[in-house]
Amino acid sequence: MSIVSSHEPGAFCWVELATNDQQAAKAFYAELFDWTANDNEMGPGSFYTIFQLHGNDAAAAYTLDAERQAGIPPHWAIYVCSNDAEATAKRCAELGGEIVLPAFDVYDLGRMAVLKDPTGAFHNIWQPGKNTGIGVQNEPGSFCWGQLNSSDTIKAEAYYTALFDWKANTGSDGGMTYTEWQLNGTAIGGMMALPDGAMAPSHWLAYFSVVDCNASAAKAQSLGAATYVPPTDIPNTGRFAVMADPQGAVFAIFQQA
Repeated sequence: MSIVSSHEPGAFCWVELATNDQQAAKAFYAELFDWTANDNEMGPGSFYTIFQLHGNDAAAAYTLDAERQAGIPPHWAIYVCSNDAEATAKRCAELGGEIVLPAFDVYDLGRMAVLKDPTGAFHNIWQPGKNTGIGVQNEPGSFCWGQLNSSDTIKAEAYYTALFDWKANTGSDGGMTYTEWQLNGTAIGGMMALPDGAMAPSHWLAYFSVVDCNASAAKAQSLGAATYVPPTDIPNTGRFAVMADPQGAVFAIFQQA
């Protein structure tokens, strides 16, 4: 198992589900990914769930506030590690992005900020404290890839390569253009253009590793998930599917070739 004790700046370090039915989400992902759920009280009737895979932190979940976050649909958010959340947020603004929530402390666990890139995609920053991030990655049931679906890939490439020192490796295969994000020579995620006329805004999509894409997609459907992209081969790479959990949060699954 790929146990992770720390994350370097620019690496994806945390994945978090915002949902409107936390109990239902816990049941769904426990069945799909074999996660266990540890609830941490945040206030009266409110708790933050840490999902674990074989005892290692794999993801988290919380309930959207009906008043403060009205109109925000259930979704998965991806965090990027930073040595200085404030400096990263400032750089985001300099590059044409938006600081949605300025850097703030999360108890003694770390410091975070919520940002938006110039094309409208939200992304979060995590400056580690006692919580260094997910403790397992690239194993069945854990996060394995972050993909930006963007309305302007040229603008997005300029932004992320400057903000996180990522390298962008773009190629075409079968008429489809895809950009691979690399951090210090390691592929960590990708980017593709939203199709013309897409209703969805620019957004990040979290991928989770599975042993059998077909079986996991079928299981997700049996648990109430919707299928946006059925199990599909990626030549010489693997097989993937894009799903939405019963509350509507979109995620992807990936089977390594």
